[in-house]
Amino acid sequence: MSEDSKLITSHDYQQFLKALKNRITQAQVRAGLAVNRELVLLYWQTGLDILTTQQEQGWGAKTIDYLSADLQRALPSMKGFSTRNLKYMRAFAEAWSDEEIVQALLAQITWYHNIALIEKLSAKEERIWYAQKTIEQGWSRNVLTLQIENKLHLRQGKSSTNFVHTLMSPQSDLAGQVLKDPYNFDFLDIGEIAQERDLE
Repeated sequence: MSEDSKLITSHDYQQFLKALKNRITQAQVRAGLAVNRELVLLYWQTGLDILTTQQEQGWGAKTIDYLSADLQRALPSMKGFSTRNLKYMRAFAEAWSDEEIVQALLAQITWYHNIALIEKLSAKEERIWYAQKTIEQGWSRNVLTLQIENKLHLRQGKSSTNFVHTLMSPQSDLAGQVLKDPYNFDFLDIGEIAQERDLE
């Protein structure tokens, strides 16, 4: 057996390789979370600006159509400024006036998760409970939606918990969605450049 073969099959090398792969994966999750956080905060601030300006200026619903067209013309590589998504941003800001909650909790889940919370729940306490559980359990958007539809909060209690500010497991569905979220790629202007298999 050659020296190279001995090295590659040795326990020490395998442990070193495992630790290195884990460090790389953790760095990818942290980078994905940072991008996701900035995107969610941008969308919240955009929604708040639309909401406030419409109220102050008395602008109607058509304002969002004009903004969408102008933003898409100015930023053609970003897909997140459709009329529908701008309306979601406005609804998101209307649902969450407290920036601290947005930063501490909602920026840890994807935009798709936040849309599901807005569409499927009306009570703030329930939205917070499901957002916390999503982070704790690493739920995908589909699992979140299923748990809401099955009224999990009624079976486990609606009381809010102090969720732990820890890095989610790279193997969780939520981490996978953060890393592959097309909104994040559009936000970074790499949607057309990067192929999913290249990123994996």
